[in-house]
Amino acid sequence: MSTSMTGTVGKPDFKPVLWTPGDWNAFFGFGTNILVNMLVLTGLLRFVLKMPDSLVFGRILPALGLMMCLSTFYYAWLAYRLAQKTGRTDVCALPSGVSVPHMFIVTFVIMLPVTLKTGDPMKGWSAGLVWVFFQSFILMIGGFIAPVIRRITPRAALLGTLAGVSVTFISMRPALEMYMTPQIGLVCFAIILVSWFGGVKYFKGIPAGLVAIAVGMIIAWGSNLFGLGLGGLSVKGVGDAFASFGFSVPIPAVGHVFSGFEFLGVILVTAIPFGIYDLVEAMDNVESAEAAGDEYPTTRVLTADGVVSLIGCLMGNPFINAVYIGHPGWKAMGGRIGYSAATGIMVVVLSWFGIISVLLALVPVVAISPILLYIGMLIGAQAFQTTPIKHAPAIVLALTPHLAAWAKLQIDTMLGSTLNAAQAAGLAADKVGDVKMAAIAALPQQGVLYHGLEVMGGGSILAGLILGAIGVFVIERDFVKASAFAFAGAVMTYFGFMHGEAVGIGGGFGVTPSVALAYAVVAAGLFALSKLETSAHYVAHPDMPMAAPAE
Repeated sequence: MSTSMTGTVGKPDFKPVLWTPGDWNAFFGFGTNILVNMLVLTGLLRFVLKMPDSLVFGRILPALGLMMCLSTFYYAWLAYRLAQKTGRTDVCALPSGVSVPHMFIVTFVIMLPVTLKTGDPMKGWSAGLVWVFFQSFILMIGGFIAPVIRRITPRAALLGTLAGVSVTFISMRPALEMYMTPQIGLVCFAIILVSWFGGVKYFKGIPAGLVAIAVGMIIAWGSNLFGLGLGGLSVKGVGDAFASFGFSVPIPAVGHVFSGFEFLGVILVTAIPFGIYDLVEAMDNVESAEAAGDEYPTTRVLTADGVVSLIGCLMGNPFINAVYIGHPGWKAMGGRIGYSAATGIMVVVLSWFGIISVLLALVPVVAISPILLYIGMLIGAQAFQTTPIKHAPAIVLALTPHLAAWAKLQIDTMLGSTLNAAQAAGLAADKVGDVKMAAIAALPQQGVLYHGLEVMGGGSILAGLILGAIGVFVIERDFVKASAFAFAGAVMTYFGFMHGEAVGIGGGFGVTPSVALAYAVVAAGLFALSKLETSAHYVAHPDMPMAAPAE
């Protein structure tokens, strides 16, 4: 499965170039990706959790900036060492930043319930810090196990489940945003598409990402002259954004971390399984980088994510760091070493000086969305391009749990919005649960199999990996390994890591026992099939020496 590093062995005096023209492309592309995530994160803290600006801009964002700066500098250094070791000039640093899926998980599953229960945003913040505290150690410990998992898991399974994430949770939202404001979104997407896929160079080598953002700003602000308001930008919004200016540095928050241990029960239910998902996702992204030609040590990557996340947590950041999807994309547009470190510097400036809200008021988000869609397109394609053609069905199989998880999220969001509106219109609070259950029960009559989406999409990263691996080994007629992965699926399903809604003694054991049993039956059947094939092989080849009978 693993590929060796390309290039020649480096010379002792070889000094890799720290900045290339292509780093500008990657910097504007990756930098805007990070910017979008930071803007969303800031919105969650201020408008969902209702945290005061003094906490958001004075404590959380400075700690977040420190964590991400440490991460991006480390991966730039790791790329420098790889380039020096191999003598190659095309080594690209791994992208990293706040884990986007977990950004929403810690907000809506941990911090929001605690905040609502206690009426204190500071308590919600402390709970989020404890969540990251435990996940950090899971990553550090798992870093020593992950290389073994990578060796035994076929590339099609690793990249297939990653492609599922990219097609659904990375690509779909920016694609929808583009078509909601097509005057900006489609124009900016065309600018990026013809450059990064078509090879078109812009005037004096100006990066395509910068051209797209500039054109998006021109259209958005120009539309205000005609009263169209495309992009939702206004002079008043810019003026209000300057109120967040100020200089804040990270301050230790160890006391807040340990005060959050009172919510340990609800935290562990999600911290453990999502820590495991982080391991799998990081392995997928390292595998993706290796497929693009850059081989990084999995243990160092995972332990680094754990260490910088722990530092960020102890300084007040309730969001975990992760290696990002997208390495092949940034490499394809010319990114090498410098873009990663430059992004780290950018993040510190944005977070320590409170500039994020100003940028949100100046740049239409829809102008940035095409960059995220491009990354999703590239990662989805890579799963098929860097694996044997005959494994394509297994890749499609690995996609399906992510499609289910994405569809369920859309339904859940719609139901939540509808019920909130119904409450505002006079629906009694004690009737909300009954109405929700009745709505879900009626969905199958409309052709929407909600329970199927719920079961199949649970733990989609792990489910996609297991299904993809089973598919590959069946295609290769290696039924023993296919049986082993089916058995692993049975175990993980039984304990609620896959196809379930909870993990832990009592709530997690046997969440979906029928699915766990089905995986076990499949495992037994595949193992029996391997024995039958072995017997048939000996019958078909009688000249082959048989094993000596035991005495």
